[in-house]
Amino acid sequence: MKLYEIVEILNATVLTGSEHLHRDISNCGASDLMSEILSSLSEHSLLLTGLTTVQTFRTALIAGIGAVVFVRGKMPNADTIEMARNEGLPLLATELTLFASCGKLYGNGMRGLDGAI
Repeated sequence: MKLYEIVEILNATVLTGSEHLHRDISNCGASDLMSEILSSLSEHSLLLTGLTTVQTFRTALIAGIGAVVFVRGKMPNADTIEMARNEGLPLLATELTLFASCGKLYGNGMRGLDGAI
């Protein structure tokens, strides 16, 4: 699925990475525990989270995440946004809950690593 499709499905705001909206996202995972992200997501995955700390950004870089979506209207601070911009990591924000975001993506064909979200 293309990142611009995800933006549309989640009615998301693009915080960084608008130049990467044609990026392919192969699968998705959702968590607020960064240890789970490191052990379960692969490169080019989409991360959905409510955690807006700089650790989320660093975890996404280490794991090779293709993009991060912050749910529930949460926004990272300006420093995190700037770091993501410098690294070319797309950050999105949606007003949807984590549950609703996963459901909408699943309903539009997105799957997790194991074939489900």
